[in-house]
Amino acid sequence: MAALKSRWHWSAAEAERAPLPVGRRSAEILAHGSLEVRWYAPKGTDPQTPHERDEIYIVARGRGHFVRGAERIAVAAGDLLFVPARTGHRFEQFSEDFATWVAFWGPMGGERENPFA
Repeated sequence: MAALKSRWHWSAAEAERAPLPVGRRSAEILAHGSLEVRWYAPKGTDPQTPHERDEIYIVARGRGHFVRGAERIAVAAGDLLFVPARTGHRFEQFSEDFATWVAFWGPMGGERENPFA
């Protein structure tokens, strides 16, 4: 995995070909300090559970709906989504070509209290 960590530019096509580690649903693309960028392209359903760090998604292609807590919104390529640490979230009713960049950063539990709780 060291080769992945030394690159600073990735296209969506390259990210899509990155290997999925055993037991993971996303491929690690970049790691730097506390920043971890991954490529996530769920198929069928999105079984995510809350994560321990803050994260953002940048939808790379496709469309669907995003559920965060009690909120549900339509999303499409180009949209950016913020999810505070420990907040339930998932994608629903997404197109077959759906894929997103996801970036995690900061300490476990998030950088500060959840502003949306």
